[in-house]
Amino acid sequence: MLKRLRSTSFRTFVLYPVIVVGWELWLNDGRLRLQPWFLPLVAWGYLQYRLVGQYRLRLGGGGPGMDTPPERLVTSGPFALCRNPMYLGHVIFLAGLALSLRSWLGAAIAFGTALWLQFRVLCDERRLAERFGDAYMQYRSGVKRWIPAIF
Repeated sequence: MLKRLRSTSFRTFVLYPVIVVGWELWLNDGRLRLQPWFLPLVAWGYLQYRLVGQYRLRLGGGGPGMDTPPERLVTSGPFALCRNPMYLGHVIFLAGLALSLRSWLGAAIAFGTALWLQFRVLCDERRLAERFGDAYMQYRSGVKRWIPAIF
């Protein structure tokens, strides 16, 4: 169970939604204040994480996450637009969860996760620079970290 709790994807897509839904049910006398027009963000975030992850594994090899780093640098497809599209999927999912449930706790979790992912990305970038050298540095200089063409 401890291994599961250390998994970012388990926390984002299973644990945090259970906590937020439970909190909102408790806070609102067993009712959810659902805003359905934000649910597409939840689906988008999860699908982005899942599909980009499959793409990265197929082209880059290695394992999921950075515990088993990619064997090849992937710079095409979604990685041509953003250096961290899988992590961005986590943030989109959690933002959609917070907005669709009108949850301050969900918003706090989304914000905290985004901050934590920013620090994780800095560590990942150091490891990728060590592993792929100039090829990664050139890629990094041309592709934004989070939001295409902005940040």
